[in-house]
Order: sequence, then C-alpha cells, then structure tokens
Amino acid sequence: MAPTINFDSPLSITHISTAAAILHLDGVNLLTDPVFSPGGTEWDFHGIVTLRKLDSSALGLADLPPIDAVLLSHEDHPDNLDEPGRTLLNGRQVLTTVDGAKNLAPRPGVRGLRPWETVTLSVGGRTLEVTGTPCEHLPGGEVTGFIISTPSGAFGHHPATGKPNAIYFSGDTVHLAELAQMRDRFHIAVALLNIGKAVADLPDDPRGPLQITLDGVQAARLFRDIGADVLVPMHYESWEHFSEKGEELARVFETEGVKDRVCWLTPGVETKLA
Repeated sequence: MAPTINFDSPLSITHISTAAAILHLDGVNLLTDPVFSPGGTEWDFHGIVTLRKLDSSALGLADLPPIDAVLLSHEDHPDNLDEPGRTLLNGRQVLTTVDGAKNLAPRPGVRGLRPWETVTLSVGGRTLEVTGTPCEHLPGGEVTGFIISTPSGAFGHHPATGKPNAIYFSGDTVHLAELAQMRDRFHIAVALLNIGKAVADLPDDPRGPLQITLDGVQAARLFRDIGADVLVPMHYESWEHFSEKGEELARVFETEGVKDRVCWLTPGVETKLA
C-alpha cells in the first residue's frame, strides 16, 4: 500500500522499466525516460562498455495509453532512451536538456531546459509548469531532472508552509546539495528517484571508477533534503550495470529510517497515490 499524501489532484504511476514510467495526472499522461527494448538487448557504448538489459519492459508501445508529453532526462544513454522509445518522441511535446534538444532536431515539439528554468506545458486541457533541476552524471554530459507543478495551485498546498505541491523526477544524478533549493519554492509530494548505484570506469580518468547515479544512502539523504512526502525508487533493476538492486536497496532504506515513506512500484501495474 502506497503512503498517503496531501495532493489535490488524482495521481497514479505505472512503472514500465528502468526510469520509464507514466505519471497519470487527472487525465494527463506524462512519460519519463522511455525504454522498451526486450531483455537480452545489448549496446556497445562507445567501445568503453557493453550495456545489457536483463529484463523486458512490462509494457510495449502498443500497450500505452495516449501519451501527452515526454520528460526525457537525457537522450544519449540507452537505459534512458532506446530505439523504440525514440519513436514516441515524434510529433509530441518533449522536455529534455538543451544539448539533447539539438541532438533530437528537427522534431519541433522538443524543448531544452536549463537548470531552474521553468516552462509552461499545455497538455490534455491542463496547464502545467515544469522546472528543470541540476544533475551530475557522466563528466561532460547533460542531464536534467524535472519538477512538475501547476500555476493555479491545482495540486494543493502544504498545510504548514503554504508552498504549492509538486512532483519531482530526479533524472540520472548523484546527490547534489544544490537540489535542496527546491524547498524554497515547492513542497515535493512525490519524489521519483533514479537510483541503482551505477558506476562508470572511464579510460584515462585518474579518479578511477565514478559513481554516476544515486545509491540508497544518497537517495534517502536527497529525500530528506528536499522534504518530500513519498519516495518512489526507479532505475535500480533490469540492467547489468546497476550495482544496488531492490533487496539491498530496501535494507538501506530501513537503516536510513525512510522505509515507511517508500512507494515500491510493480512494473505494469498502475499504483494510485492520490
């Protein structure tokens, strides 16, 4: 059973695979980081490493409801955007990084977001505001997270602070102290965090292997930093290069004292939060 939240709009989430999920917001469907390749698919990543997808996605393209917009944290890694997922970008509104928008051209619906930049998204008869958030992933690469809110305050407000409720999707990042700034403007009701403790061993990098996504300890710390109500883990199964998977992650959340605020998603099953 999902932890309860104070949120004034119907909200549910359907996890598909990795960081791919549908946010069902009162009739509007937002899709994050679309990945649909079957288990066993491999990618040679610039000759540095071979990425292997272990499990098939719970939903195929033909199983999706109508998708109103895509929130794409970055377009250059196949565990966040694969070939089938790219077909969903055509003719749709897509928010991503500035560099990613250039790489995805000439799709006219794609727009790049800078950190802390807010844009208006008109979808399904509703008006949303989406704010980009900083990320630190692979050196030299661009990644963005997203804060989803409404200009009208239709998601409600926190009863103590009066700040408007919002949803946060982290994208691929390690812990950044700067992210705590979102508390100045928003009350994060739901935080979807890309975890997995992915590590990259880059050629000729004197620092050695680099952690490039959150681990459980960092995720719990970020969850506390931003004052969120519910933590939704994603991006920790289905790939060989994820080093901290579900059972270990659950133990970490218990140790960190946040297990009662975690909403685990079952792939392919719509989970209601509000």
